[in-house]
Amino acid sequence: MATIVGAVATSHIPAIGRAIERKLQGEPYWKPFFDGYGPVRDWIREVQPDVAVVIYNDHGLNFFLDKMPTFAVGAAPQYHNADEGWGLIESLIAEEFDITMCQEMLVDHGFTVPMSLLWPGSEARPVRTVPICINTVQFPYPSPARCLKLGRAIARAVESFEDDSRVLIAGTGGLSHQLEGTRAGFINPDFDRLCMSKIVGEPETLAAYSTRDLIRFCGSQGVEFLNWLVMRGAVPGAVVEKHRNYHVPISNTAGATMVLATLNERVGPTLN
Repeated sequence: MATIVGAVATSHIPAIGRAIERKLQGEPYWKPFFDGYGPVRDWIREVQPDVAVVIYNDHGLNFFLDKMPTFAVGAAPQYHNADEGWGLIESLIAEEFDITMCQEMLVDHGFTVPMSLLWPGSEARPVRTVPICINTVQFPYPSPARCLKLGRAIARAVESFEDDSRVLIAGTGGLSHQLEGTRAGFINPDFDRLCMSKIVGEPETLAAYSTRDLIRFCGSQGVEFLNWLVMRGAVPGAVVEKHRNYHVPISNTAGATMVLATLNERVGPTLN
C-alpha cells in the first residue's frame, strides 16, 4: 500500500523562477523568501518520497477560458508509470468527482516553480509526478468545502495503490494577492497567517468560507488557496507542522511555504 508521508505548501510566483535562473537567492529582496526552503528540502530528504502529487492551477498554458475544467488530472505518456494518473482518475470518478483526463498536459510556472524550489538544480528529479489542476481562473470556482473533499478522495485513492510508493502532496499558489483592478497590489497578512494556522488542525474552518469570501480576504488571485485546501485534505488524519515561512512582498504577492508531516512520519525536531 502506498504511504502519504506529508505535504508541502509553497508559492509558485513566476518571478521566483527568474530569480533562480539569475542566481538572486542571496539578494536582500529574495533572501528571506529563499531561506525558508532549506528546512523544507531537509525534510524531503528525510522522508524520501518516490512520487509527488502536485496540486496547482493553470495560467492559460494548458487550459483557456473557452474550455476550463474544474478539476483535471494528468495521465500523460511522459509520466513513467501511467497508472499514477489513470488509477487516481478512476478512483476519483468512482467517488463522483468529474475529472478531466489529460493524456497530454502542458505545465506552467504553477507546477515548475515549486519543483525547482523543492529539488533545486536537478534536471532529473528523484520523484515521479502527478499534476492535478484546479480551476482558480474562471467562475464558477469549486467551493473550499468541495476542494477539501477532493483532497480526501485523493488520499483514499493514493492509499489504495498496491505498490509501496512514498507519496508527497504539494499544494502550490498564493497566498493573498491581486494583480488587477482597484485592489491591485492587495495583500492580507493577517488572513494569510490565519489560514496557515487553521490549515494544520482545523481545515474545516477554512472550508466553511465561500469562494467569494476568499476573494474578499485574499484577493482575486489569492483564491489559489483552494490548492492548499486540496493538499490538506489529501493528507489523512492529524498532521504536525514541521516548518513555515511567510514573507511579503514577493512580486506583489504574499510568499509562503509550510511542511505538514503525518504523525507516523514525525522525524526529529520541528524545523524552524
